Amino acid sequence: MAKNTKRLKKAWDGLDREKLYTVAEAVSELKSRSAVKFDETIEVSLNLGVDPRHADQMVRGVVSLPHGTGKTLRVAVFARAAKAEEATAAGADIVGAEDLMAEIQKGNMDFDRVIATPDMMAVVGRLGKVLGPKGLMPNPKLGTVTMDVKGAVEAAKAGQVEYRVEKAGIVHGGVGKVSFDESAIVENVNSFLNAVIKAKPSGAKGTYVKRVAVTSSMGPGLKIDVASIGA
Repeated sequence: MAKNTKRLKKAWDGLDREKLYTVAEAVSELKSRSAVKFDETIEVSLNLGVDPRHADQMVRGVVSLPHGTGKTLRVAVFARAAKAEEATAAGADIVGAEDLMAEIQKGNMDFDRVIATPDMMAVVGRLGKVLGPKGLMPNPKLGTVTMDVKGAVEAAKAGQVEYRVEKAGIVHGGVGKVSFDESAIVENVNSFLNAVIKAKPSGAKGTYVKRVAVTSSMGPGLKIDVASIGA
């Protein structure tokens, strides 16, 4: 723990914890202060003025980052016949129907995204208690229940990120790697932030975006000036 505290103190050295940074300034600081032996993930967090217990205040969606996430998602697809072949050709890692359901019921879940054709939802629905809590349940609003299997798989593989507000009104997501060029990270961060802002639900009252922060896996969390988003 002492080593971790020393590292964090060094990461914060010369930084003002209360300063509001532009996205570009924050990214520059995080890149220059990265001192670990692995490629850190750049993460964005927003504190929203919503109560997701109310359906009209739920914030959820997907965003395709212009420069990807730097992580290769493993995609599972529920489909049969020609659509199963389409999924495999598009690069899906796991494709199946009842056999895939059986594997998931056994606890075999080596994937990050689940896509299904509409006709497979009767099968997928039986996995609600398993996939739901992990945020993996296919949803037509997220484009993961679709006949365009090829497009959905390719989008997931290209760096599409799902986001969903948590109980405390927090939305967060990984939007790239420290090794990316600064301009690429800035574009990814802004794309994520703008997607969440545009997803403002009808029931949101008062200030929608309360606070925004950008951090790296082992770096400081820097506060972002909401007015600067997109700059």
